[in-house]
Amino acid sequence: MSKVVFSGIQPSGNLHIGNYIGAISQWVKLQDLTESIFCIVDLHAITVPQDPKVLRDKVLEVAALYLACGIDPKKSHIFIQSENPNHSYLAWVLNTIAPFGQLERMTQWKEKSVKHEENAGLFDYPVLMASDILLYQTDEVPVGEDQKQHIELTRDLAERFNKRFGETFKLPVPVIQKETARIMSLQNPAAKMSKSDNDPLGTINILDTEEQIREKVKKAVTDSDPSVLKMHEHMNFMMEEHQGIGNLLTIYAAFKGYNFHDAWKENSDKSYQDFKDGLANLLIFELAKIQKRYNEIRNGEKALRKILDEGRNYALEKSSVTLRKVKEKVGLI
Repeated sequence: MSKVVFSGIQPSGNLHIGNYIGAISQWVKLQDLTESIFCIVDLHAITVPQDPKVLRDKVLEVAALYLACGIDPKKSHIFIQSENPNHSYLAWVLNTIAPFGQLERMTQWKEKSVKHEENAGLFDYPVLMASDILLYQTDEVPVGEDQKQHIELTRDLAERFNKRFGETFKLPVPVIQKETARIMSLQNPAAKMSKSDNDPLGTINILDTEEQIREKVKKAVTDSDPSVLKMHEHMNFMMEEHQGIGNLLTIYAAFKGYNFHDAWKENSDKSYQDFKDGLANLLIFELAKIQKRYNEIRNGEKALRKILDEGRNYALEKSSVTLRKVKEKVGLI
């Protein structure tokens, strides 16, 4: 039996190359080897204020981008989280065994509660994330390094439930691609590239124009020492001591299909300007292919909706098996 893989992205802000490198491109590889379930997590998105009309459009935008980036509905199941009420149902059950203190220690809660108005959903969304994962008896969750803590909570809740009510859930493991686990901001290489970055120059979005990509790469932070490209080939050193240029090389490697050493070797004799020009050309070429497919898919909304309906039906059927077990174990009719 194939391993079950589950993951998802929020339909808020714009999907960027960090989402593509760190998540979606990894999903594309996994779908040939696993039972792959990929979700648009709109319930998570509303833990911070959203314009309802924009949110609806973004849900379909993210779904179309999944497909444009290579997620194949013949191999994977794509659905909208809020269209499967089993997610919120199981989240409530898990809330009854979730330790308050453990939720308080969540790093992202601490960070987001400073930026946004506090609410119970923002505090509690790691439990909903646990529900997302556990409903499908997931084996592996491809995530970024920053989500590892949430997978640990998911495992803790699964173990706690299993111990109290009997064996019910599998214990999922995070799958983190080390070389591309964290794509950093082009303007602040100490911070992860983010959809919520206040500096638009820090993030290259998948749907950016050629002009936007060239400007952002041109203005990306590198290093005061112009000889760094010639001197250093080791990723760990580069990311610790010369984060800006190390981040750009990581992006170059990902879009070329290289490892870090090969990316460095190909560019070690170049000036920063020449390297940036080459990186911009590479991104424009590769993203243009995704954008062309995206426009075709997004303009065929009926076919897109059909894929999402089929994904929803599959998700409902599969997750209902788990939820029936849960209700029986805890004494719910």
